[in-house]
Amino acid sequence: MRMSFYDHIDMLAEGGMLRRLGPVFARFVTSLAPADDATPLAVACLLLSELEGRGHSCLQLRALADDPAPMLGWGAEDWQGLCAEAGALPQGEAAWQAYLQACPQVLCWPGGIDQGQPLVLAGGRLYLRRYWSDENTVADAVRARTEAVGEQQENVFRPEFSRPWLDKLFTHATREGGADWQKIACAIAMRGGLSVITGGPGTGKTYTVARLLALLFAVQGEGASQLRVALAAPTGKAAARLKQAIDDALDKLEESLQGALPLRALAGRMGGARTLHSLLGARPDTRAFRHNAGNPLDVDVLIVDEASMVHLEMMAALLDALPASARLILLGDKDQLASVEAGSVLGDLCHDAQAGGYSSATAAFVAQASGQQIPPEYLGNAGALAQQTVMLRQSRRFGGPIGQLALAVNQGDAEAARAVLRADSGGQLSWNEAAQTEDMLRLAVEGYRPCLELVAQGRGAAGHEQWAAAVLQAFEGFRLLCAVREGEWGVAGLNESIAQRLEAQGLLKRRGEWYVGRPVMVTRNDYATGVYNGDIGLVLPDPERAGALRVYFSDAGQVRSVLATRLRHVETAFAMTVHKSQGSEFSHTVLVLPREGSSVLARELVYTGITRARQRFTLLTPNAGVLPDAIRRRTERTSGLRSLLA
Repeated sequence: MRMSFYDHIDMLAEGGMLRRLGPVFARFVTSLAPADDATPLAVACLLLSELEGRGHSCLQLRALADDPAPMLGWGAEDWQGLCAEAGALPQGEAAWQAYLQACPQVLCWPGGIDQGQPLVLAGGRLYLRRYWSDENTVADAVRARTEAVGEQQENVFRPEFSRPWLDKLFTHATREGGADWQKIACAIAMRGGLSVITGGPGTGKTYTVARLLALLFAVQGEGASQLRVALAAPTGKAAARLKQAIDDALDKLEESLQGALPLRALAGRMGGARTLHSLLGARPDTRAFRHNAGNPLDVDVLIVDEASMVHLEMMAALLDALPASARLILLGDKDQLASVEAGSVLGDLCHDAQAGGYSSATAAFVAQASGQQIPPEYLGNAGALAQQTVMLRQSRRFGGPIGQLALAVNQGDAEAARAVLRADSGGQLSWNEAAQTEDMLRLAVEGYRPCLELVAQGRGAAGHEQWAAAVLQAFEGFRLLCAVREGEWGVAGLNESIAQRLEAQGLLKRRGEWYVGRPVMVTRNDYATGVYNGDIGLVLPDPERAGALRVYFSDAGQVRSVLATRLRHVETAFAMTVHKSQGSEFSHTVLVLPREGSSVLARELVYTGITRARQRFTLLTPNAGVLPDAIRRRTERTSGLRSLLA
């Protein structure tokens, strides 16, 4: 008996080529309005669901009509086999457009009648309704905040007010006397409700935003103490780093300004940095947040770090909850991996940041507000968003071998990257292109030994919280990052192998699921305990109850803990994915690439892994060809946000 189309896609899901959700979703949508020719709609739903799981916010009809196999990581024969089982499919983009326009499950936008259809067809792109709505929310908010710049500049801020303060706040010399992009970023951020500051590691994003805060306090005058400032990031670790970096910078600034601004006191009023979930008021029983357009955030200035990690749905919720009068400053590296969930918002917002595209009006404003001249090669008229976007171009911290490697990877130059790895880096870089599992285990034991020996010593004369903080700090000294979850060189297998080796070395004593020294990563938001997806903690003894264990987390410089038995959704985190490492830095980072390449192994992943290292970076792979292939491959997420903004 010939296999049906739905039996075929069920088989693909069983074999791991499709998410199990895909066939279920295709059946659901086609069942809403049964028709004789529903199979093409089922194919479109199947691909749309699969791409959503890979971070795309929509399906381009052009890609559907041509060959979507590369986007799925399939071979051509796999896609042809699916088409053969599906029977007659529309041929060409126009035919797909006409077919989908006739489907009652699809809202055609603009012009169609909105009846709550689950799919939306707009601009040659097919969406799940939720992502279509989110993209429009983000685009509308960004346009409103950037196109109102001229009016805000005239009525709220006079540029000459900032010049004396910016001269005091920025006293460093730029390389070769070029433009001071940090100073320019502060000037541009003063004139609008939205500014985007992007740049690689060491370019000084938090250094810049600390001076922007000082400038905002300065121009407020006597009202500075009333300025409501909030700091946020996608993860608890990133939030803690943001708060610490800004506090340290403001502390030093107050000294250099010789008391002209009470920055320590003003920084104290800001409170701690928070995760975006916490800031917006996540609730356990719904995807909706407590803060929204009807109940906006109580802030005048919101600074969001690691914005590349903010997915589309979260950015839409954030912009919806932000008062129109508030300033939003987004910080992030546009070249890092995009969010785990659908969307690449920062990448879309900063897509042409390298080119600048500043208008003559922007250049004149910058000159008046900061005394800086935007170089001629960055002038143009790239639109309202470009006028509020600044790319920091000079790295003050990342200029050594690690920085050279990151630059070569970011430029897609595989040969230059290999040359940097082969050169003598004074111990900062090492590369094993024929690595064995034993090499990885040896590094893991070496890297985690200081932390686990501190655990074994116990708290001694120190207080329990001080000891826990020292243990957590030691754990941040080393991390092993994987490109994939499954397989010989994936997270799942390596975590068990590392734990076994550490136990054999006498550094761990495992007793069931929970044991002292176990690092864990939270895999699902848990509002009852106040921990969120991506938070990393370490299991230590409970000082109050003999035999009990607690998981300790570092939260904005403070230590907090949760009873281990209350955490239901965690996994061991001796090894973690590169995606989950975003927002963190480690003294020594080891990046493990698998034997076989795939669409997951791309330039952005390698770049992100490298830039997690502060002092030392090691690359391990059993196959020398995987690295150059990954460097040459770019990740492109399908999105309509750029088109909407244009």
